[in-house]
Amino acid sequence: MDKLIVHGGSTLEGSINISGSKNASLPILAAALLSEDDCIIRRVPDVSDTNYMIQILGALGADVERSSGTVRITCAKIADTAPYELVRRMRASICVMGPMLARLGRAVVSLPGGCVIGDRPVDLHLKGMEALGAKIEIEGGDITLTAKNGLKGTKINLAGTHGPTVLGTDNVMMAATLAEGTTVIEDAAAEPEVLDLANFLNAMGAKITGAGTRTITIEGVDALHGVEHTVIPDRIEAGTFMAAAALAGNDVTLKRVNREHLKAITAAIEESGHKIEFNKAGTQCTIHRGEQLSGVEIETSPYPGYPTDMQAQMTALLATTPGISVIKDTIFPQRFMHCAELKRMGADIKVDNGTAVVHGVKKLTAAPVMASDLRASAALVLAGLTAKGSTTISRLYHIDRGYEHIDEKLLMLGAEVERVRD
Repeated sequence: MDKLIVHGGSTLEGSINISGSKNASLPILAAALLSEDDCIIRRVPDVSDTNYMIQILGALGADVERSSGTVRITCAKIADTAPYELVRRMRASICVMGPMLARLGRAVVSLPGGCVIGDRPVDLHLKGMEALGAKIEIEGGDITLTAKNGLKGTKINLAGTHGPTVLGTDNVMMAATLAEGTTVIEDAAAEPEVLDLANFLNAMGAKITGAGTRTITIEGVDALHGVEHTVIPDRIEAGTFMAAAALAGNDVTLKRVNREHLKAITAAIEESGHKIEFNKAGTQCTIHRGEQLSGVEIETSPYPGYPTDMQAQMTALLATTPGISVIKDTIFPQRFMHCAELKRMGADIKVDNGTAVVHGVKKLTAAPVMASDLRASAALVLAGLTAKGSTTISRLYHIDRGYEHIDEKLLMLGAEVERVRD
């Protein structure tokens, strides 16, 4: 099992390219199941989550080729059962349910796995499929959905306890593309990744309007065709490197970003005293570390609010920011396991009822730490960049789920990091 050793004290400078979005790639790869034709998807990041999705598609009978970030998928004939051994590794594997059900009238999917960061129920996915006319049975850890007479368009509300469901919106939207009649999704997720999936589906011949808002309308069509598509930039990877540059940088430039997708992250980092400059097109930004820094208050919320996927990384940045910062996670209130590890490095953090109060300290000290989930592992890497000594991060497989070659990108910026095997 790999570990990452981060030697603190280096100054980051230079430029890197931000990869394609992991969270957009996963449902887009699954959506290729909706057509018999070739689909070509570009800028798919080389991370373990996309590798698992490609393996699932292959196990379902798809012909998949991958080369340098480009994936070609042909789903001439597909099976209706997704294998447990692959599905259990990643919660986003639930995304194959909607396309399989729409195309075959039957789908068998195991209850998925993934990061242990709190309750992530699939009930909203199933609520949506049932509203479209599917019969649902759950037995032995498997979900079996059948729609012998096809799916029928309807009005569906996908409001959840902690806000709209992104993957649930994706799943219902994909299933509805081949349903008879019109489907209206209310309280839909408005994240850029949902819009990117809708753009992919529309290019395939779907009729979707309203994606990127809280109400999405889908007019069912008889069939979808092949398409070529380029995935949007990964806003969470961009935000993570923004935080790294603010923490330990000297004018770091990030290329292949989307300014619109980064507004909430940019605002939080600038409020703490750093400066971020975008080019006119909004596709490139340079982060300048500030001199007069102060604590901030952050509350996560659905897009366009501050993303829960950037909560841990911002906690790492604020751990050495003067003053008091308050971070409340309304999406996943239990997502603070990284704080215990940061405290091992000398951070002053108190967590209670979904809120972390951070008293900035002058310096962190290296310690052996353990990643508990994808974004927590990124936070520990950031903390190690300026900590005194060498920080060893175990369970590196978490970070490999969502960051494409993060160690190589950090090396390009001048960080001293090394990946080692146990």
